[in-house]
Amino acid sequence: MEKLGTIARERLRLLFDGGSFTELDALRLERDDPAAVICAHGYVEGQAVCAFAQCPDVNSGVMGKHTAGKIRRLYSLAAKTGTPVVGIYDSNGVYVDGTADSLTAYGKLIAASAKLSGVVPQISVIAGVCAGSAALMAASADFVLMTEKAELYLTPPFDSGAEKPESAAKAGIAAAVCEDDAAVMEKTKALLRMLPSNNLAGAPVSEFDEPDAANADCICKRIADADSAMPLYKEFGSSAGTALATVRGMTVGFVTTCRSDAALTADDAAKMARFVRTCDAFSIPVITIVDTVGFAADNDAAKSGSLRALTQLCGTYAEATTVKIALIVGEACGAAFSAIAGRGAGSDYVIAWDEAAIAPMRPESAVEFLWHDKLKGAENAALKRTELAKEYKQTLASAKKAAELGAVDAVIAPAETRQAVCDALDMLEGKRVSGMPKKHSNIPF
Repeated sequence: MEKLGTIARERLRLLFDGGSFTELDALRLERDDPAAVICAHGYVEGQAVCAFAQCPDVNSGVMGKHTAGKIRRLYSLAAKTGTPVVGIYDSNGVYVDGTADSLTAYGKLIAASAKLSGVVPQISVIAGVCAGSAALMAASADFVLMTEKAELYLTPPFDSGAEKPESAAKAGIAAAVCEDDAAVMEKTKALLRMLPSNNLAGAPVSEFDEPDAANADCICKRIADADSAMPLYKEFGSSAGTALATVRGMTVGFVTTCRSDAALTADDAAKMARFVRTCDAFSIPVITIVDTVGFAADNDAAKSGSLRALTQLCGTYAEATTVKIALIVGEACGAAFSAIAGRGAGSDYVIAWDEAAIAPMRPESAVEFLWHDKLKGAENAALKRTELAKEYKQTLASAKKAAELGAVDAVIAPAETRQAVCDALDMLEGKRVSGMPKKHSNIPF
């Protein structure tokens, strides 16, 4: 029996410390053959982890009710012990015998995963074929990682390319695509290092080095500890970024909207909302870095469901009870400030660079609306408009004015950014929130 499941066991060895793990329910059968999944418990970077790996060399890894029973047993153990779950998928489907057995088996697994959602971190690793109900289950994890040769689809793709990892990444399903099994397991380990064991455990603390702020290629890396930033969902939503990192050894989530040349789209909103909800579930502080022209407001954006997606984003930020720090480094005008940075977004602390602009509308629009009289009769209207926009940014829309009105807590020079963020994190470390009694909010999905 050791010879069967070789691929699955090798993947588990790549995951667990020293390649050592304890196999669970090892003798269970599926129709007189070994069940096509290896379930295990062990340690990853010193942290207890439950994992299962489907066996493509055992009846092509097909799922039956006893195979599903092994995985449900693993979920039950994870629930009792507050232990993260890693699922490694590689299967050609389910037993097809004309009955509802396989549908019931996957339905119970999806329900078990849903019950654990937000309780322990769940990571899906797509290392081969993951189709149909298995795709639904895998995609419901907190993070989905794929190898370059993996396939993920709900129904047969018919060579459309929809099953490829790059398609899953562009659709916001895959958080990252890795070269092979070894690379994807290293990414899984890196994720687990960042995450707490469960929603009641504190985030892990690691050793850290100060960042090289002078040579950092983005603001996030000027704040985060050296070499700690892990970008996620890079191919989804091009005007927003999400990353896990550490600040003085503690895990934080970065949301960045630093594209002053592009508006935020429905994809950007969905990306940010998904990431913030994940951080909130495990009490990981969220640092939102803002410099954006705002939300897309054209006909194409409306047709793609931008209002629904942006409403989801507003609701996510407002509902999140984890520590929320906003850092405004450029423009934060109109609905963008209200949704993700201001008091309406529930920000616990708002920091602004001294040259930031915070106002109901962008300076160029404000000039036309508020100071139209000053534009009348100007010999060079374009030059005058530019001068007035600059004046607006330095007066009514300035960070100092926003602070005077109570919309900003601190106005700082860019060189003070990391220290200001660290001070805010220290102050908010003991944050506690008691909400109104309810089942859940009703965000418009």
